[in-house]
Amino acid sequence: MARIAVIGAGMGALAAAARLAVAGHRVTVYERAATYGGAVGRFERAGFVFDTGPGLLHLPAVWRDLFIKTGKEPLEQCVGLVQVDPASRHLFADGTEVLLPNASRAGIVSALDAALGAGAGERWGAFLGRARDAWDRSRRPLLEEPLWADWQVLGRDPYPALRQRKALRMRQASTVAEVGAWELAEPRLAALLDGYALAYGLDPRHAPAGAAVLPYMEQTFGSWYAEGGLRELARAVYERCLARKVEFAFGTEVCRIAEKDGRAAGVELADGTVAGADHVVAGAGVAADLVGHELWRDTDVRPHGSAGGTPLPGRFTVLLALSGARPGSAVHRSVVHSPAAGAEAAAVFAGRPAERPTVTVLRPDDPRTRPDEVHEAVTLSATVPAHGGAGVDWTDAALRERYAQVLIDAARTAVPEIRERLLWHEIRTPAEAGVVSAPALAGGGGRYLHPANSTRLPGLYLVGGRSHPGGGLAHAGMSGALVAGLIVEGPEFRGSQ
Repeated sequence: MARIAVIGAGMGALAAAARLAVAGHRVTVYERAATYGGAVGRFERAGFVFDTGPGLLHLPAVWRDLFIKTGKEPLEQCVGLVQVDPASRHLFADGTEVLLPNASRAGIVSALDAALGAGAGERWGAFLGRARDAWDRSRRPLLEEPLWADWQVLGRDPYPALRQRKALRMRQASTVAEVGAWELAEPRLAALLDGYALAYGLDPRHAPAGAAVLPYMEQTFGSWYAEGGLRELARAVYERCLARKVEFAFGTEVCRIAEKDGRAAGVELADGTVAGADHVVAGAGVAADLVGHELWRDTDVRPHGSAGGTPLPGRFTVLLALSGARPGSAVHRSVVHSPAAGAEAAAVFAGRPAERPTVTVLRPDDPRTRPDEVHEAVTLSATVPAHGGAGVDWTDAALRERYAQVLIDAARTAVPEIRERLLWHEIRTPAEAGVVSAPALAGGGGRYLHPANSTRLPGLYLVGGRSHPGGGLAHAGMSGALVAGLIVEGPEFRGSQ
């Protein structure tokens, strides 16, 4: 039985802790905050309840696998999961509206044809077919296996872009924006694709065409809501850790990763206590700060400000308490698209909040999120520049309030009379929530990969959104599974079969 020290209680760390504990190891999680879940947080006030992180779950199979491998009770016995249908409502600047069904390619094609004109759905369906090929080619090395030592081969884009004549020569789309312009060839379809990229923290102008796997993943495997909010998933995973005898030390800051004989040997706490361990698990950014020397080899994938070399963006969120009952016709998720998607991306990735951002509106039909049936809890969010540095000072109260009003104005398309119904609102910015780390992607010369889960320092492993296989709730669960596999089976571990 090995001693495992886990730094942080984010979702990837919790997933690793539960798997390691069930394998017979003694696991202690050190978290400087007072609670678990990391970005999967909750805000409550006057009977209103909001998720402050992700609001929907994709690829629930990742978390189902965790519960199967760590106990008798399946995920659905611990969390009420419901499919969101329709999956999303899209509102475009020209007044067009389209409702996309959940996990139905034929239904999506039909809905797009009806809303955008004959042929639009067929083009999107053909795009999803090519995206499926990219998914099949890249899924295992990007999601289910530790990062290959020869990761450079993943720099090739798996998306089978169409060859088309452009400017008197044959060309193929190499970015998300080019796929939209050249293959989808319909501004609203292009805006739909750009919106997926932005939501994952990617610049459509530079993100590789292989990012097509992101809308494919959502539209194929579906969107799910956890009753009571996604914080309930964090609670269930935390309770599974407790059931497997994982120990937690909340309000405990780690100030250094201890080393002995050239390997990680435990953690030093802020009070000077050293807790010995045979293995240490930490997030990439945390580990780099807590080790007194270079953590990566010259040939390793290294942490970056963002994929492609531009600063990572963040998320601006407004939590709204509304009077009046939620209409029966309301849709769980609406996306109000920017009238100028290219200008939006240019602003965000140049460090400026977009004047007309794409705004996601979440309106869960869940009595656990509101004080009674004559009130409604609504969440608005948009992708924005990071806080500080080359980004924006999101601690500026005037800026925060002004931009909250920008989102509320945009949301009026999806929630009529939103201003008249508004009781109060709370604001969350990148100053509190940090950056959005995108999932790992093949293509782009390897710039969209993340550091491997094993490191130059033996006994130290990386977990979470800044390490392989990247950001997102499903990917966090995958990183936990990979770290547990590397510790339990050793460097020969090649992923689940």
